[in-house]
Amino acid sequence: MEASGTEAALSACLEALLASRSNANRVFEILEQLQAEQEEIVVCAIRTCSRLFGAFLKRGELFVGQLPPEEESLQESYSAEDKYRIWMRLRYNSCINCLGELMGHRSFQVKESALCTLMKFVELEAKHPLVLKEWSFNFPQKLLKLVVEGLIPTGEDSSLLVSRFQEYLEHDDVRFFVMKSVAENVGSVMPKAKKAPFPVYQKNVFALISSISMPSGESEIKNFLVRHANQEEWKVSKLKEHRRAFERMWLGFLKYKLPGSLYKKVLVILHDSILPHMNEPTLMIDFLTVAYDVGGAISLLALNGLFVLILHHNLEYPDFYKKLYSLLDPSIFHVKYRARFFRLLDLFLSSSHLPAYLVAAFAKRLARLALTAPPDGLLIVIPFICNLLRRHPACKVLIHRPDGPPEMSGDPYRMDEKEPSESRALESSLWEIKTLQSHYHPDVARAAATINTPLSEMEEDLSEVLEMTVFEMFDRDINKEATDIPLEYQQVQGLFGKKDDIFSKYFTFE
Repeated sequence: MEASGTEAALSACLEALLASRSNANRVFEILEQLQAEQEEIVVCAIRTCSRLFGAFLKRGELFVGQLPPEEESLQESYSAEDKYRIWMRLRYNSCINCLGELMGHRSFQVKESALCTLMKFVELEAKHPLVLKEWSFNFPQKLLKLVVEGLIPTGEDSSLLVSRFQEYLEHDDVRFFVMKSVAENVGSVMPKAKKAPFPVYQKNVFALISSISMPSGESEIKNFLVRHANQEEWKVSKLKEHRRAFERMWLGFLKYKLPGSLYKKVLVILHDSILPHMNEPTLMIDFLTVAYDVGGAISLLALNGLFVLILHHNLEYPDFYKKLYSLLDPSIFHVKYRARFFRLLDLFLSSSHLPAYLVAAFAKRLARLALTAPPDGLLIVIPFICNLLRRHPACKVLIHRPDGPPEMSGDPYRMDEKEPSESRALESSLWEIKTLQSHYHPDVARAAATINTPLSEMEEDLSEVLEMTVFEMFDRDINKEATDIPLEYQQVQGLFGKKDDIFSKYFTFE
């Protein structure tokens, strides 16, 4: 059957079903088309279901309460009215289960139609409840849970569908129950990952929960999909309840090992989008400790999260600077996150209350690493060390030590020592910077010569050099305007120095 013919047939079924209960069996003609091969027919069937059951929900023609089995509903104890409502309620349940399956359809148009129809039913069920409760606040959590399951499948990327769902997350009640559903879903799915990991599932969950925008105050919780008479008494109206659901969702997600790419994505948004909305941010310390052990950029970002907890939430973490110190190795000059590394390193060492031995250890280790660093890295690390000396005048002894070691073999500094306090950096000197004054690149030699004169009180701005690459340095050097340099006092006249030699007709000297 062609799509146009099917659409006409579905419209006829819809009109018949809405006109008379005697046509109730024709609902199967609509439900059957939800399984069609052609996506145009499926979309048309979804639209028809939306109109049909939307009308039934508004009319109150579906059974309300605990739904009995279909065989039991045929008994004489039920009236003809109840039998019809139970029967149509069962068809409605079949419809929503089918729509849940269609959220995994190969066609995005079908997925989107199924999602929007289910969310329409969520709104209608909230206004016209099908489940009787002792209290006056109703929300179809079971139906929304079905939607959440469709948004975070285990086998395929659903990020596009999640982005389509974001408009519904603007409703405070929807967002609250989505967070609760995600926490339950992760708790049931992830324990099975011990046998086989679910990286696609975890990415889908992250796409959904990272798109949740939390309110910062209770006054902002006012946009509800469905309003109740005593709205302010509903727990969904309380910021504390939202934070509790938010915290439980994130902690449940982060308790399991993540793919490397997800660690980085979580840590990038951690201090801005996660920690401020948790009741107890220090509960994240276990996740951050595990993330630090991953290595590379993830370790640095994990330390950033720990730093926020130390700074704003009074977390005691005595190994913080020891872990940061261990991240200083030759690779910091060659990775793509170099600029971010030095920005965060500058932030972590910004306090003027840090002990001199600690700052000296960082300055000395950076200076030693500078001996093998590329020119673009040196233009970062040299002013960085000078800024450390400006902040901590007690460390200037490193450049005012005439009896310092003349070479590496006599340097008391212990490069392999993991504990900064045991590195003996304050007993050493920054002879490495003095060595770099003989660097082949003039900009590096000029930067290293800064320590020959008294350092100004104003710190150098590193923003310009942090993003500079060696290619940009090369282009800048090539484009410099060079002055003419005379190679000889008398201009040459010919190939062999004679004015009118035989080769003058072939060569021109200017």
